[in-house]
Amino acid sequence: MTVLLTANDLFEAQQGPLKLSWLAGHGGKKRLLEPATAKFPGMALVGHLNFVHPNRVQVLGVSEIQYLNKLDPAARKRAIHDLFACKTTTVVVVAHDEQVSNDLLAGANASKLPLFATPLPSPKVIDRLQYYLTRALAGRVTLHGVYMEVMGVGVLLTGKSGIGKSELALELLSRGHRLIADDAVEFSRISPHVLLGRCPSVLSDFLEVRGLGILNVRAMFGDTAVRDEKTLRLIVHLEKMQKQKFSAIDRLQTERKTRTILEVEIPEVGLFVAPGRNFAVLVEAATRNHILRMRGVDPLAELVKRQAESMRHSGRRGRAGK
Repeated sequence: MTVLLTANDLFEAQQGPLKLSWLAGHGGKKRLLEPATAKFPGMALVGHLNFVHPNRVQVLGVSEIQYLNKLDPAARKRAIHDLFACKTTTVVVVAHDEQVSNDLLAGANASKLPLFATPLPSPKVIDRLQYYLTRALAGRVTLHGVYMEVMGVGVLLTGKSGIGKSELALELLSRGHRLIADDAVEFSRISPHVLLGRCPSVLSDFLEVRGLGILNVRAMFGDTAVRDEKTLRLIVHLEKMQKQKFSAIDRLQTERKTRTILEVEIPEVGLFVAPGRNFAVLVEAATRNHILRMRGVDPLAELVKRQAESMRHSGRRGRAGK
């Protein structure tokens, strides 16, 4: 899903934190911060005044205002024209309570390009806006499943409707883990290799369990049982037990499965649903194993190494016996 963010959206979201004032260019309220075709939203959107590779949000701090003031009238006129005529620029922000000259105001109004002012220093403005825009403009997708925090790791439980995802989540909650979202999980790509999952506000705190209806997890288990968002690290897919598929299972898991979401590959573990299996324990074990792999521990590689060493020792003893 492509996210469209206008100059007015930016102003409303950051007016308080950055103490923004809208000085001129009110006709540009609907200017977009990012084209709809952008492949990597949020990259290099904000920065100090740059005429070579203009930022979509051009920030004028102390040095930039001094640079403009040192230009001769003709050069200053060309610079201000280039600043406001640039098609890739959406907003201009004057930081550090610098005085805004009449030609800046006139340029903003003529081009209908929003001109904001803030008393905060430019580095803080850039840092805050870059963080906000990276998250606000991130590519997004909504997936069906139950999203949990298990042992500090974001784990997405997937599977067909009615397979037992919510019951498994309820058991994990009773074992001290935390619910993030049930049924619909919103994922956004906040960096090239990181997906952030959260719950739609209308569904926050609720878990639907067949036979019990809607449960308020926060009311039942306390505030520590829920979490607003978490980065996705592991997917556990539940699947009904079928003899053909079960007999074809790679018991050693020599090939690690992944699922691609928003061009990010996430490790995936498959669990077959059958009577008598303790899935809460299995999910915990899968999470622990994933944590070990992230730390460079590979149980299969260790087993193969031990077997190879054992075979070498056996061969040496055999030759010595001869």
